[in-house]
Amino acid sequence: MEFLSMDEQVKTENSQLIDVSLLNPAVPEDEKRIKEAFEDRNWNEIKSADSWVVFKVMAEFVEGFDKLAKIGPCVSLFGSARTPADNPHYKTAEDIAAKLVRHGYGVITGGGPGIMEAGNKGAFQQGGKSVGLNIKLPFEQHSNIYIDPDKNINFDFFFVRKVMFVKYSQGFIVMPGGFGTLDELFEALTLIQTKKIGRFPIVLVGSSYWTGLLDWIKGTMLTEGNINPEDLKLISVVDTPDEAVKVIDNFYSKYLLKPNF
Repeated sequence: MEFLSMDEQVKTENSQLIDVSLLNPAVPEDEKRIKEAFEDRNWNEIKSADSWVVFKVMAEFVEGFDKLAKIGPCVSLFGSARTPADNPHYKTAEDIAAKLVRHGYGVITGGGPGIMEAGNKGAFQQGGKSVGLNIKLPFEQHSNIYIDPDKNINFDFFFVRKVMFVKYSQGFIVMPGGFGTLDELFEALTLIQTKKIGRFPIVLVGSSYWTGLLDWIKGTMLTEGNINPEDLKLISVVDTPDEAVKVIDNFYSKYLLKPNF
């Protein structure tokens, strides 16, 4: 087998091959998981292991439903865990959460640091409902101190956590963030587009941050026919806390708030 140098294997616009293992080598724990995916298991091993996973998933759903069933109208606030407290986005998220509480909403975040902490802080300091849906991760994630003790829930499974975000939220405000934030944004968009939940408002905060993504959606995704023009109307883009909360208020000025499903 002929081995290529890093320079030969890293892609340029005209090259045909990327050696992903060189760009993102697996750590030992990853290698173990990858090898396990190819191992043959007998039926007893499969049934035993998968049965425990089912029970853990059920337990997380039960805890989430039990703690959130009566929280009332809330808005989910998404954003990066890496945003420091001296970043303007942190202050914007804190102000948005405070205004939401003053307008009668509770605030749901991912329960961690950064934008999530800012959201919980704004809600907590205004005496509003401050919900944290925390996820166990190897880095970054830990519960912030501004979550109501009876509304701080820890999850192992991302998909259970995302169900709680959409089931008990009457709107979604999305601050600048990374892959996790985009995952949450497109989860909400997909569920609304496919009519699995109602047409709840989705507000992107920070036009300079989101313009590139929106341009690609309009110029590529829409042009290729992979979405409809009407789908673009699911998203509002704002730059200030007042504008963000106004979108939520305007939407619900004519609706009765209730859990989504």
